[in-house]
Amino acid sequence: MLIRFLLLLTLFAACNHSQSPLSAAEARPNIILFIADDMAWDDCGAYGHPHIKTPNLDQLASQGMRFDNAYLTCSSCSPSRSSIITGRYPHATNGAHQLHNDLPADQITFVELLKEAGYHTALAGKLHPRKTTADRFNKIYGTGAKETGGCGEWVNALQECPADQPFFLWLASTDPHRGYQPDTIPEPHSNSHVIVSPYLPDVPEVREDLALYYDEISRLDRYVGEVLKQLETTKQAENTLVVFISDNGRPFPRCKTTIYNSGVKTPFIVRWPGVVKPGSTCNQLVSTVDLAPSFCAAAKVAPSDTFQGVSMLPLLNNPDKPVRDYIFAEHNWHDFDDHQRSCHSLHFNYIRTTYSDLPGTPPADAVKGASFQAMLKLKEQGKLNENQMYSFDVPRPKEELYDIINDPHELHNLAEDPLYSSQLEKLSARLDNWIEETGDFTPESRRPNEFDRVTGNRLPKIKN
Repeated sequence: MLIRFLLLLTLFAACNHSQSPLSAAEARPNIILFIADDMAWDDCGAYGHPHIKTPNLDQLASQGMRFDNAYLTCSSCSPSRSSIITGRYPHATNGAHQLHNDLPADQITFVELLKEAGYHTALAGKLHPRKTTADRFNKIYGTGAKETGGCGEWVNALQECPADQPFFLWLASTDPHRGYQPDTIPEPHSNSHVIVSPYLPDVPEVREDLALYYDEISRLDRYVGEVLKQLETTKQAENTLVVFISDNGRPFPRCKTTIYNSGVKTPFIVRWPGVVKPGSTCNQLVSTVDLAPSFCAAAKVAPSDTFQGVSMLPLLNNPDKPVRDYIFAEHNWHDFDDHQRSCHSLHFNYIRTTYSDLPGTPPADAVKGASFQAMLKLKEQGKLNENQMYSFDVPRPKEELYDIINDPHELHNLAEDPLYSSQLEKLSARLDNWIEETGDFTPESRRPNEFDRVTGNRLPKIKN
């Protein structure tokens, strides 16, 4: 009898063991979104930079999937973030398309959809846009001490997540946004570590500026590592979908606030154990407007019909099958007035500029920065080459077309080359369709500059 009982017990255990727990794809994962502030896509070791110290981002990529053609909808802080959280293009957010414009209360975000579905939602770090965003989260944490680069409350936000709920964390750094200070990290980068893009002059002032920018990326990397370590300590890593992105390009001339790759291409790393193959890469086009429907799909939450992106989840299992053929980006007022749109394929970037009479001045904080001020002096001395004059030249071309495979820095405009006329017409037509489909618009009047284009100092307000 005892032997029979033991045999039955063993059989029961074997049968019970065969019913494995829910796979990562079947369970509702925790979700963490890391957002860097003004970090270029290739300024970390995971994307091939040989000198910037980013061991934790490199490890994250080795454990997950690195996307090599990921793009933002806008290279401007708050419009980019408004687009991410709503799953809509900036111009379609009903007013949050320009810098510092608040997200209207009527805009649906993926955060409240997760919250309504039982997720604990929290934001720690930079809250931008400010009003009508905080109430989408269960809890808002600050940035922490200044020396933490906005990441000081990240681990605390993770530790305080309820044990009986899945969670979504929006962890937003203020690194590597300007202004820069020396000795941000124990072993700062030197001028010899710096790689200078051809649209910037290779002079000591630029190298020193970039080295300080590198230091803040390394500080950000440290705090990403602390969160990842906490996930391991609490045994939550296996059921947590982690995504790392930036909100726009580096805060240097011809980068942030442009819709060149230097402005809108973003680092995009996804780790999801059991779903994503470690150390894999994806070359397909994805956009940050796709994050909202993707997070909802991962959490098994019905997406809002207001979302304009597409779910990129199929790429996590099959990175060779595209989910979209084109990427669209825009640039609107950011310290200075502008209006540009782009249509991006895997091979070409087509840019249309409405206000071609304006120079491509970088953001006001970059105007004040050492690199731009050095460029002003070099310009006066006639020592800038044609690739370094973007911030000063007028008029700008109304149309630009770049072969980003053979010309990755987008220096050779092919818009007037007859050999590329069919590509120009194709991308221009597709951009027209997108403008119509998404209700895009050109403002009826121009918004005044808030800063001086040479000094970066705030201008006196114009009295009506």
